This record gives sequence, C-alpha cells and structure tokens, in this order.
Amino acid sequence: MFDWIPAEYYTVIQYHFLFVIALLITFHAIIFDVKDEQSINFFYAFGYVVMVAMLFYMGLRPISYVFDDTLAYADAFRLLQAGKELKIEKDYLFNYFLKFCSNFIDIHSFFFIVAFLYILPCYLFSRKYFKKYWFFALFMFFCSFSFWSYGTNGIRNGLATSFFLLGLYYYDKKYLMYSCLAVGYFMHASLVIPIVALIISGLYKNPKIYFYIWLLAIPLSLVGGSFWTNFFGGLGFEDRTEGYLTNAEKNINAIVKVGFRWDFLIYSGSAVFMGAYFIFKKKITDPFYIHIFGIYCIANAFWILVITAAYSNRFAYLSWFLMPAIFAYPMFRYKIWQEQYKVFGAILFAYFMFTYYMFIIKYMLK
Repeated sequence: MFDWIPAEYYTVIQYHFLFVIALLITFHAIIFDVKDEQSINFFYAFGYVVMVAMLFYMGLRPISYVFDDTLAYADAFRLLQAGKELKIEKDYLFNYFLKFCSNFIDIHSFFFIVAFLYILPCYLFSRKYFKKYWFFALFMFFCSFSFWSYGTNGIRNGLATSFFLLGLYYYDKKYLMYSCLAVGYFMHASLVIPIVALIISGLYKNPKIYFYIWLLAIPLSLVGGSFWTNFFGGLGFEDRTEGYLTNAEKNINAIVKVGFRWDFLIYSGSAVFMGAYFIFKKKITDPFYIHIFGIYCIANAFWILVITAAYSNRFAYLSWFLMPAIFAYPMFRYKIWQEQYKVFGAILFAYFMFTYYMFIIKYMLK
C-alpha cells in the first residue's frame, strides 16, 4: 500500500510522473528515429516498467475521500465482510464480483484486481494493433483525460469501457467480442451507448455520415438545451444512467461545473477532426479504423446532446476512452508524413498537456 503518500497529493504525483514520461517521449522523438532498434528495445522494456508502476500505484492507493467513489466501494466491501446483505438490482457482474471478493480478500487486494482488469485490456489492445510500438499507444491511454479518474473514482464505468476495448481486441472473433461487450454492460449499463454505436456503425459503414452527425449535434445541443437530457432520460435507461441525465438538482454539489463545456467539446473534437483528416485527406480505408471512428462520433454526439446534464462527464468517457486509438492507430500502421515520429511526439505531448492543464496547471493558477 502507498498509505505513506498523503492522499491529497496522490493524484498530483501521478500526473507529474506522466509529465516526465511525456517529455522523455517527446525529446526522444525530436532526436531519434523510432525505427532505431535500440529505441524500440528501450521502450519495449520501459513500457512494462511504466505499466507495472501504474498498476501498483493505482491499485494500492489509499482508501480516502479524495478518490470519491473509492470510499463508497470500500464501505460496501466492509459491510459485506461484516455479514451484511447487499441488495443487487443493477450492474450485476460488478456487484456480485464485489460480494465474491469480500469473502476471500481484503479491500486493498480488491482494488488492485480492479486496477488490473482496468489496465490489462488497454495493454492487450495496444499490443495487438500497435505491435512493437505498443507502449506509445498504452501511454496515450494512461495520459488521457479521465483515465485516472475512472480507475479510482467511477470504476464501474472504467471497467465497462475496458471490457469494450477487450471486445475490440477480439474484433475478428465476433462471439468473443460480443461476450466482452456483455460483460462490460453488466459492469455498468451505460455501456449500452457505445455498444449501440458499434452496431450502427458496423451496419452502415459511411464515415462521412458519422462526421456530419457529430457536427449536427453541436447546434442541436445549443438550441435544445435541457430538452435532450429530458428526452433521453425518458427512454427507459437503467436507473443510474437516467439519474445522471435528469437529477441535476440533487447532484449539483458533486459537479465541478455544469453547462455547455466548450473546453471539453474542443478536446472531443480534436479526435473527430484528426480521424476525419486520416480518413478523408490521407485516404485511410482500414475497415477497423473506420468502424472505431463511427463508434466515437456517435457516442460523442450523444454526450454533446446531453452536455448540460449533471453527470455528463460519465457519458463523455463513453467515447473519450477511444481517443488514443483514433489518434495513434494510423500513425503506427501507415506512412502518413515525413518525420512521422516527430509529428507523433508533438501530438502526444499536446494531447497530454490538456490533461495536465485541467488537473494541475488550471488549479495551480487559481
């Protein structure tokens, strides 16, 4: 356990650690060629060090209010250990998993296993689709906005999206893919949104349509306001999902900021326009990439429509978790630019700096 690190500095230390690695990758990209064998061997080994460090640091964090829902999960776990009954009516797999673990292990071991299940699909996805460059993709997952939050706070959401990535790992084995999606759904029912997006974009493979859908969602959200949150809230979503949409008055104290988030829209749009650039300008016709692009556009468009909802960040992550794939997939599978590794280094650093700004710099300047 890392209880010797003050909980209030725990997350800050993690982002400073990632900042140092982002600088290392960026300077390496400026100076060296990624095809250099020594570079590949270094990052291949270094990637495992970083991944294991992230796993232990996230999984053995202090049980503190600083991590919000971590404390609630810990309380439920201890009540189960004390013999209390847990009424399970939703998120069946997660809750039965919680109940099962309470019979055999302590709370720290439970969170370590959860962190392992959260990180492992990111690693497997990166290894399959990025081969020897897997660490660069995995690091983009680690430095994504909200990756840390959904590994330490909204862990049901985080686990659900990781099982979605595991489903994409089995993309060529449909029965395994849909099994992973089902597991993710029963971890947290909000995963229905990217699952529906996957089905739709798999049936109709026209990326221009999904790009236009995303663009159209912006004026519709600005004009419609709360209409969309009420509309989707009345479609019969699972209780908690519906609550994220419609219970703003009850949840207002739990939110940093409510309203139309232009900063988050710009962040989301960076992946949409980067994907559109690769597909329409650079003529990337890879069916897998086009499918992921469609999933992202649909799921993110949904979030834009409900952007003013109390917990709209929970819906944003249902598309944001795919951003590393949108950015990195073409750059490590196709020749797009001269000095491509240098361009990637600049993109990765800019991508991380949004996260670093939102969590560190922005609050230091207050």
